[in-house]
Amino acid sequence: MKTRDLVVAGLLIALAVTLPLAAHLIKVGGPVLLPMHIPIFLAGLLLGPGLAAAVGVLAPLVSFFLTGMPPLSPPVLPLMVVELATYALVLSVLTRRTSWSIWLTLPVAMLAGRVALGLAAAVIGPLFGFHVNPVFYVYGALVQGLPGLALQLIIIPLVALQLRRSHPAVVAGDMAEP
Repeated sequence: MKTRDLVVAGLLIALAVTLPLAAHLIKVGGPVLLPMHIPIFLAGLLLGPGLAAAVGVLAPLVSFFLTGMPPLSPPVLPLMVVELATYALVLSVLTRRTSWSIWLTLPVAMLAGRVALGLAAAVIGPLFGFHVNPVFYVYGALVQGLPGLALQLIIIPLVALQLRRSHPAVVAGDMAEP
């Protein structure tokens, strides 16, 4: 593992902790803008699958220990750990092992993360006394997070394209312009 990758991972975890704090300062909650997701998707673009998934696991844990958010009860924290690790892992694998563009890999990773969230709600939720219909839970999170999803679909491809132009060796996968 390269020092550069560890530094990038640390910076992305720090960004994943600070972006939600900024969202709360402007009175827009995390479930609406999904600010922690942006650094996680960047980890999927910039890091190998293992380290990207580690960023997805560590970011909400570090945030919880430093800020108390995401909360442990209801079990948002463990559900987010699964969701974010899936986002990062899937995006990293797809960008490295397929010739798909960011315009396809990002939505596929987003879908995979939401499926993982539903499965986590079904499996982990009851361990915390959190009994929800996983389909309705994911649907509610999806509807509430539509502004954040739109931001992700704009910001992540733009950052990926800019990184590809300025540092072609840094970003894996085909980042061809639309």
